[in-house]
Amino acid sequence: MEFDMFTYLWLPLLIFFARICDVTIGTLRIILVSKGHKYLAPVLGFVEVFIWIIAIGQIMENLDNFMGYLFYAAGFATGNYIGMIVEEKIALGIVGLRVVTAKPAEILIETLTEKGFGLTSMPANGTQGPVSVLFMTVGRKKLKELISIVNEFNPGAFYTVEDIRLVNQGVFNSNQKERRNFSLRKGK
Repeated sequence: MEFDMFTYLWLPLLIFFARICDVTIGTLRIILVSKGHKYLAPVLGFVEVFIWIIAIGQIMENLDNFMGYLFYAAGFATGNYIGMIVEEKIALGIVGLRVVTAKPAEILIETLTEKGFGLTSMPANGTQGPVSVLFMTVGRKKLKELISIVNEFNPGAFYTVEDIRLVNQGVFNSNQKERRNFSLRKGK
């Protein structure tokens, strides 16, 4: 029996890379759907399914090629991983950050305001006494910077991050203002 290099090596590799592409696109499509991008998500869905049909077609034409099955599954797993990394890098969307700190927050508020972050603060009572609560809305690309400032001020501060689909009004620095306007347009 002669080894068919295309059938047992190149075809499985092509299937592997096709699955990486379609699953990565699918991951991004799901994220865009959840954020309300109603025009881009269907386009990505078309490309995703088109690639998937080609990959599954090759599997069906070569049912006796077990390497195709392995590479198909490996491409799916790898595509999920790469999709999450790509989504993290492009950091689509807007998030809300809620910070609760027992430490007086005046210096943190001043620092955040100087750096162009809009926020709302209020005094509150926690289970262990008085606290300050800060509410901020930022583009996801600015989240790491914001959390870094909070942690520098108070490493023990409690905070939560929530995805936000739509924002109306508010104080935003220049990068966040562009995202806000985009968010408002897509929500109409």
